[in-house]
Amino acid sequence: MDDAELAQRTKAFALRILKVVASLPKSREADILAKQLLRAGTSVGANYREARRGRSRADFAAKIGICVHEADESLYWLELLAEPKMVRAELLWDLQREASQLIAIFAASAKTVRPRSDVGKT
Repeated sequence: MDDAELAQRTKAFALRILKVVASLPKSREADILAKQLLRAGTSVGANYREARRGRSRADFAAKIGICVHEADESLYWLELLAEPKMVRAELLWDLQREASQLIAIFAASAKTVRPRSDVGKT
């Protein structure tokens, strides 16, 4: 997958997050989760866009790390929507799978740009 395809994929992820948020029931709990999910889910693509324009390898790595964090946080909020059945879990499975795949892609990318001096450190 090239940079443009991944950028489009993260944008599609954000648009799907917007649809989920728009479909949530109107309650205090749903509103709180909606705000968190909206922030994290739309941040993945925005940070990837910034990473692509990074000024250095370290800048790219830092922004990719944020992508991992935000995709993982999105997955968390999706889980919180599914478990108390605010949204039927089967409606969120595909979006949860996409979040997991984005986490894996960005985590692998972060490993490839890690400074050589960090190799072997845990």
